[in-house]
Amino acid sequence: MTLPFDPIDEAARQWGERWDRVPAMHAVTSLMRVQQLVIGRLDAILKPHGLTFARYEALVLLVFSSRGSLPLGKMGERLQVHPTSVTSIVQRLTAAGLVRRVPHPEDGRTVLAEITDAGRELVERATADLVAADFALGALEDEQLTGISELLRPVRQAAGDF
Repeated sequence: MTLPFDPIDEAARQWGERWDRVPAMHAVTSLMRVQQLVIGRLDAILKPHGLTFARYEALVLLVFSSRGSLPLGKMGERLQVHPTSVTSIVQRLTAAGLVRRVPHPEDGRTVLAEITDAGRELVERATADLVAADFALGALEDEQLTGISELLRPVRQAAGDF
């Protein structure tokens, strides 16, 4: 159902009657809503492949690695998720035959997640679908997308992402 008004604008109007920092409230509410929309669309695109966006990201990370494998701890760092989330993601990918868990060749205490040929093939098919759908951001031009990335960089940097 489409509303005849922008609910975030209305929330901001009401917010301003009570509290300060309306632009910050409006921006964060807009970001959170767009995140919901984009993740929902990406997950819908990936569902026929048996993936969520989080599992897709993990597979892509393994494709990008020089050996096709990474320690689970390193995956968590690079994906910026909690170790238990990485374990769950890798378990599901392993059950689907897309990843296998192998012992680290030099550190017997460490387990590597290694992408399988089936995982690599799935990444290619899923990526083609995401690219064809403009990663659910087709309403924006490339210049606008670059602007969003640059606009958000200081927030990510201040949070310690890099």
